[in-house]
Amino acid sequence: MGDLLDRWRNAAVGAGATGAADPADAGEELLRRWREPHRHYHTVDHLTAVLDAVDAYAGLAGRPDLVRLAAWCHDAVYDPRAAGDANERASAELAGRLLAGLGVPPDAVAEVSRLVLLTAGHAVAPDDVDGALLCDADLAVLAAPPPAYDRYAAAVRREYAHVPEPDFRAGRARVLSGLLALPALFRLPPTAQLWERPARANLHRELAALTDPA
Repeated sequence: MGDLLDRWRNAAVGAGATGAADPADAGEELLRRWREPHRHYHTVDHLTAVLDAVDAYAGLAGRPDLVRLAAWCHDAVYDPRAAGDANERASAELAGRLLAGLGVPPDAVAEVSRLVLLTAGHAVAPDDVDGALLCDADLAVLAAPPPAYDRYAAAVRREYAHVPEPDFRAGRARVLSGLLALPALFRLPPTAQLWERPARANLHRELAALTDPA
């Protein structure tokens, strides 16, 4: 995980960390959270995939290091039993604590927390390029080839193993329908061009399977 910690450290320094504390300690805390045993999709692999997508389109961002820090923190608190946006709010609070402890300027801390909160609903203002980058990266899995998408969906189901099948189907269908109701799943022109059509095809396919009475 040395490479991941280097990526965390570089983003923290780029965001203005003063060096009063070692960023590696905060990075290790985050990685411990991402490795929690109840996670099956929201794992270090998901973190890495989001960071890779952010890096691929970082040239479009206003403050890419803040987007990277938000990627690190966006699912750092993940309890499948939590209601509503509780996980995102707790993750934003964790981001604030960790980044303030590293001496990151308050305006940057506030921006990272704002970005983390966007991942609750993935609704982004038209002029919010950094928010678009984070949310596009977070949803990139939706555009995966069908076998990879199906593995993602199965991993999400394992995270909700405590939910009875009829309740899970209904809840998951609401999530997918909410995503399909968005004017666009992806906001940045290059990601929209590459990912919008396959993502919607995957979502429609899973939704049909969930609502099939058979």
